[in-house]
Amino acid sequence: WPRVLRNLAMSTPALRVCGVPRPQGLCAARVTGTSRTQVPLFVARPGRSARSGSLRSEKPAGHASCHIMSRTLCRASAEATAEQANTIAPHGGSLVDLMLPSSQREAAISSCNKTVELSDRNACDVELLTVGAFSPLRGFMTEEEYTSVVENMTLPDGTLFGLPVVMDTSEEGIIVGDKLLLTYKGESLATFTVSSKWRPNKALEARQCYGTTALDHPAVSMIAGERGRYYLGGGVEGLGLPTREFPCATPAEVRSTLPGGVDVLAFQCRNPIHRAHYELFIRALDADNVSPGAVCLVHPTCGPTQDDDIPGIVRYRTYEVLAAEVANPALRWAYLPYSMHMAGPREAIQHMIIRKNYGCTHFIIGRDMAGCKSSLTGEDFYGPYDAQEFATKHAPALGMQTVPSLNITYTEEAGFVTADVAESQGLHKLNLSGTKFRKMLRSGEDIPEWFSFASVIQVLREAQQQQNGAAQ
Repeated sequence: WPRVLRNLAMSTPALRVCGVPRPQGLCAARVTGTSRTQVPLFVARPGRSARSGSLRSEKPAGHASCHIMSRTLCRASAEATAEQANTIAPHGGSLVDLMLPSSQREAAISSCNKTVELSDRNACDVELLTVGAFSPLRGFMTEEEYTSVVENMTLPDGTLFGLPVVMDTSEEGIIVGDKLLLTYKGESLATFTVSSKWRPNKALEARQCYGTTALDHPAVSMIAGERGRYYLGGGVEGLGLPTREFPCATPAEVRSTLPGGVDVLAFQCRNPIHRAHYELFIRALDADNVSPGAVCLVHPTCGPTQDDDIPGIVRYRTYEVLAAEVANPALRWAYLPYSMHMAGPREAIQHMIIRKNYGCTHFIIGRDMAGCKSSLTGEDFYGPYDAQEFATKHAPALGMQTVPSLNITYTEEAGFVTADVAESQGLHKLNLSGTKFRKMLRSGEDIPEWFSFASVIQVLREAQQQQNGAAQ
């Protein structure tokens, strides 16, 4: 039956969540051009040795129900509905939708007593809260929820959650009971009722969530230098989604395009997809723990990342031209307005929760997932398989499975093969470092066809030329 379903899916026009064609009626952001489970602390240590990952081939059990009765009933209903449709239930049991009806928005704005302009990072969080990507959250975490996530990687009711989702401020004048109008670049995104305000222990947050308190870790630097003195928690009501240069489909929209009765793999990335990356998620569809007829949601983050990363709009254009070039009916494409923390193992859990809310049953996880290097020494904060092992360990609590990505390399004799095959057969491997690739891109040299796709290279060259022109 899965193969029959796949054949039926392939006989229909390809469904593209972002770009065209797209099902009518979908509306994303406007487009221009109470027992707690103790989680052991993961300590990041630059320069640690590699360890091998593992792969569970059995189907993990679903996540246990919450201890709060109302949430238990809600989850049971949602899971029963999901079972009927043979799709995965959202995290916590139901998909949150915080968007107010249009008829109530003016009144909600009028009820606010203060206005706060959001940072790029906070705007991403507000959008993901509003559309339910952070389900079961219904707003920014309170102090109780924040403390539980930092210390135990769970909400107070025991629901797994990878990283805190908080609003920050340095304003002394914002107090509990205030209702804030949250704006971003001239647009009203949400109202926010402050029910909790506290001064966090940022050193503890850094150690627990990122495995280090070193300021040469980008996320530690972010919470210490970018975030305000205080954190705020409370309920959020959506007024609108940000105007972005790239469309970001909501979890409900993505779910509506996914075929029923098959596994859905999620591929997370934050850089342009070259041929080796493409091989990774195409081969993942044939993994032992993936059923025949599975599809893969290619779901890159297009929000703020590291300073030296390619801008989100450029990355978006590379994905769009690649989707058109490969025209693969086993793939779905969507874009996520998420702000990366580079938190390694903990962030892998966060990404899995988000993709579960978008309807994914499996998560492809590669070497050094969401990893980063010291800005002082250049050494890795996490081992290459730390996130992979951590995600596989906690996948059963999410009702998901991980698909550790293969170590793919290109050889003159056999094209793309796994590294162990290349080694055992003595094949000649071809390598092109990121530094060398960027240098060739800047100088206009030809990029080998085995390394990347012509359409992707064209977009990157045009962006490089624009950057060179602006610098002159």
